[in-house]
Amino acid sequence: MKIKIVVFPGSNCDHDTEYAFGSILGQDVEMMWHQEQHLGNADLVILPGGFSYGDYLRTGAMARYSPIMTSVERFARDGGMVFGICNGFQILCEAGLLPGALMKNACLQFRSVPVHLRVETTRSPLTKQLAQGQILTMPIAHGDGNYYADHTTLTELVDEDCILFRYATSDGLVIPEANPNGSLFNIAGICNKQRNIFGMMPHPERACEPVVGSSDGLILLRSLMESLESTVQPRLEKAAV
Repeated sequence: MKIKIVVFPGSNCDHDTEYAFGSILGQDVEMMWHQEQHLGNADLVILPGGFSYGDYLRTGAMARYSPIMTSVERFARDGGMVFGICNGFQILCEAGLLPGALMKNACLQFRSVPVHLRVETTRSPLTKQLAQGQILTMPIAHGDGNYYADHTTLTELVDEDCILFRYATSDGLVIPEANPNGSLFNIAGICNKQRNIFGMMPHPERACEPVVGSSDGLILLRSLMESLESTVQPRLEKAAV
């Protein structure tokens, strides 16, 4: 698979993401500087974590207007898979590719801790290989991870089964005490209705090997790659005929 990782000034998880998809999963990974105009041939586009443009205006608000984003938006609206992690999730929301917004943590503090996530749906490429209710452990590292959406949007996310993960306890209880940032409905990750755009605040790319405390993130990334291969391979075979 051809994976493009967009690098903004201030990105700091780009090489973690490259290592996870390239070195661990053995995929064809290319780093794309944000001033590039065209994505080129891509099967998956990733917006990594970090602090694009230093978060000086509002998280993701400036990166949303980087030159590469025009191509990313076109790719996404044409059905291409786009995955935003942490700052990447914020950028997707600012670009209108995912609903809602990420606000300051309710505690007004930067949180860098391991969290437990409960899988809410398996109806997405990112969670297809998991079980509903499965508990995953991976880190967060953000000051603006407080997900918010109006009542209508939240209702649509629930009705359309677009909530991917919710913050929970180790035994799966979705309670306020398990919520590290005040996110509405304990939401930690969502997808769009078409299920080709995904965003989450926790970092799966930082949880791909036991030596770092958890390899649960690798489960998600493998699910994504297997789902992607199942859609790309038939297209390649058809083109070769």
